[in-house]
Amino acid sequence: MSKRVVVVGGGFGGLLAARGLGGGHFDVTLVDRDNYFLFQPLAYQVATGALSSVEVAAPLRQVLRRHKQTHVVLGEVTGFDLASRKVVVEHLPNGEERRELEYDLLVAAGGSRYSYFGHDDWAHHAPELKSLDGALLIRDRILSAFEAAEVEPDPAKREAFLTFVVVGAGPTGVEMAGQIAELSREVLSNEYRTADTKTARVLLLEALPRVLTTYSTRLSASAERQLVSLGVTPRLSTPVVDIGDGFVEVEPQGRARERIATHTVVWAAGVQASPLAGLLAQQAGLEVDRAGRVEVEPDLTLPGHPEVFALGDMVTVRGQTLPGIAPVAMQQGRHVARSIRTGERTPFHYRNKGELATIGRRRAVGVVAGVPVTGFVAWLLWLGVHITYLVGFQNRVLVLTRWAFAYLLHGRGARVIRRR
Repeated sequence: MSKRVVVVGGGFGGLLAARGLGGGHFDVTLVDRDNYFLFQPLAYQVATGALSSVEVAAPLRQVLRRHKQTHVVLGEVTGFDLASRKVVVEHLPNGEERRELEYDLLVAAGGSRYSYFGHDDWAHHAPELKSLDGALLIRDRILSAFEAAEVEPDPAKREAFLTFVVVGAGPTGVEMAGQIAELSREVLSNEYRTADTKTARVLLLEALPRVLTTYSTRLSASAERQLVSLGVTPRLSTPVVDIGDGFVEVEPQGRARERIATHTVVWAAGVQASPLAGLLAQQAGLEVDRAGRVEVEPDLTLPGHPEVFALGDMVTVRGQTLPGIAPVAMQQGRHVARSIRTGERTPFHYRNKGELATIGRRRAVGVVAGVPVTGFVAWLLWLGVHITYLVGFQNRVLVLTRWAFAYLLHGRGARVIRRR
């Protein structure tokens, strides 16, 4: 009889685990509330009109179509019963409110979300980039701000519409700020008649004293210079203290509180583990850390429950400090699949092949095989890595074609406002 494996989460880790088990003697069920896999590293390009949503999202059933023993269940996991080995799924598409899935082995890969540091009310004013809905909402707001500036007769109000604030200067924030600056200066400058989009202010707010704090000080300084050359204004050592309708308030270190008039704020600061980590910890009698993550054994199993694997952004691995990036989740997904296939529980070891952050056209920084790279070379490497890891041959071709046209013609075709 085939072992029943339930995989929770169709992100990088969960999908790689499901694919790794698809050809074996396992009855695999992948549960996710969305019917698609989102290539999150390119979500910011959807938010700025460089790519459309279908080019960075692949239907889970399509990705797993050759794995005949793998089932996809569309629903939201709301609980676990580790003693009875059951997963609670709610809000199924047929109207069924609740169903329990039994398992022999469980793989939990719930991922993470952005943390608003106890100010969840800010989410309404400053959407995040962890989801496709968030990216599309941000795109609507950015494009609508330019439209509002075009018809606004008051110069002060027009300036507020042309002020864009990105909170958080990690890789996502840096990439987002650079893309908004390119959009306003290189793409839209000849399309508006009243609003001068080249005068748009793009503010990158960071509470710490430099951008890309996980990178070396040299690469961080290079990234800041490249951002400034694009027209981005980094505001470092400047924590956000309030966000409301039409404003952001900051309190720069050693200076008085300041209010910035803006209608477009993008949140890219702080990460909180999926609530599923807390549910697992509660069932297993464990604690979670400040970011809501549960600690797992070196082989990625839940302490006291060798039949439960947990991975990705929702966990910390005992004895290892790992970055919350896609390559970690991907390698963990493959490791879990291999452990289940072979029955051997070996410690997980992350192979750091490098990291790259793009800033804009011909601009990027990173480390590859221990060697720092910046500028055009880093940008080319970033393009190659993301095309390679993008799921689906069709998506690779479409994205590569889009990028080629954007590079040659300075255009962005995915600029449809869904709602105002």
